[in-house]
Amino acid sequence: MNPRVRDGVVVHGRRSVLKTSLAGLGGLTLPGLMKLRAEGTATKSGKSVILLWMTGGPSHIDTWDPKPDRPIENRGPFKTIPTRLPGVRICEFLPKQAAMLDKFTVIRSVDCRFSNHEPNMVMQTANLANEPRTNPKAKLYPSFGSIVAKHHGANHPAMPPYVVLNMKSRSHVAWGGYLGTQYDPFDGNNATKLFQLPAGLTMDRLHARQALSKQMDGLRAEIDASGMMGAMDSFGQKAFDIVAGGRAQEAFDLEKEPKKIRDRYGEHDWAKQALLARRLVERGSSFVTIDLSNHGASGTWDNHGDNIPPYGGIWNGLRPLLPVFDHVITTLVSDLGERGMLDDTLVIAMGEFGRTPNLGTQGSTDGRNHWPVVMSMCLAGGGFRHGQVIGSSTKDGAEIDERAVTPSDLAATIFHHMGVPQDVTYADHQGRPNFMIDQGRPLVELI
Repeated sequence: MNPRVRDGVVVHGRRSVLKTSLAGLGGLTLPGLMKLRAEGTATKSGKSVILLWMTGGPSHIDTWDPKPDRPIENRGPFKTIPTRLPGVRICEFLPKQAAMLDKFTVIRSVDCRFSNHEPNMVMQTANLANEPRTNPKAKLYPSFGSIVAKHHGANHPAMPPYVVLNMKSRSHVAWGGYLGTQYDPFDGNNATKLFQLPAGLTMDRLHARQALSKQMDGLRAEIDASGMMGAMDSFGQKAFDIVAGGRAQEAFDLEKEPKKIRDRYGEHDWAKQALLARRLVERGSSFVTIDLSNHGASGTWDNHGDNIPPYGGIWNGLRPLLPVFDHVITTLVSDLGERGMLDDTLVIAMGEFGRTPNLGTQGSTDGRNHWPVVMSMCLAGGGFRHGQVIGSSTKDGAEIDERAVTPSDLAATIFHHMGVPQDVTYADHQGRPNFMIDQGRPLVELI
């Protein structure tokens, strides 16, 4: 900034004012964010992840790890049904998934110790210290989606790499943290507003503004002795393409989808979000999280008991969710498969933790409290070997019995799928490198 020129505000004319103003704003533009996203981005592989985030922590015993031979206070009120996998049974309210469980892997031994919620992101960051209630630095640990956004990027330059749909609260998802806000998720709730042109602004005028922006960039180039402003043109074009190019705008418009497909997914909001997630990865987004919740508190799957609203207990709270979830996940996986996208798209369904082995916690007769000792989750797609159950819990579902799977193992599996290095690091505010994966390994059963 002309170090040999005297300090202070020295205005010689309108051009000087513009030059000084633009120099200060240079790093805050959308093209600047596009440039930062491009730095360090690996070669695109076409791979993507859809995370069905079951906010609040679903009961493992009442979903994928039933205990039918246990007393009712342990096993809960649901019956079990056989599945496509011989000898494997799951909850009676997941019949569609049971019929195609050969397309899934169920993990019954996820080690979710230290995980909590509202907010807590251990299972979205693989960092066991991610507890903002007790650790002020917790919010700075980057999410899986943010790491993918930086080291893989979008599969198409006109699409946002990391998107969150149906976000009911900022505490439900993990963010860019130390990586910077440019790697925060794109909030799908605001997509409609973003892609609506202000009143009186036509595409012709928008293109005219782009031309004006190029003139301003030429002015900025005068203050950049290194010539970096010339390289901004391509990033500016990418930013313009996202807003005005139509690809992202079209992806968020479900009316563009054939009616028979929309009818297949159905009218439930979660189903619409699943269809939207498929459209986003189909068009080039690489990591999409769907907040499977109906309220902004700790999450719809937080089934403490009927006496603790708005959660409900296992029968009145969890039971109505399961048929909806069953339809959403099986429709999504089937649709991806029919489109030839399933090998490239890893679908993950999980929450923060399991729930207590026995009913009746916190003065309820029908609820289960948090249980950050063991939980279940499921995966499909990604080109992995499926049709299996990994690990097991003890007879009462209280602890891990065999094959503990850690958050770092999950991160390593996601990064293996996405082509992100296993030794990837991020720098804290002191510039010190931090490993994203702490002793985790990709799940060998899947590879």
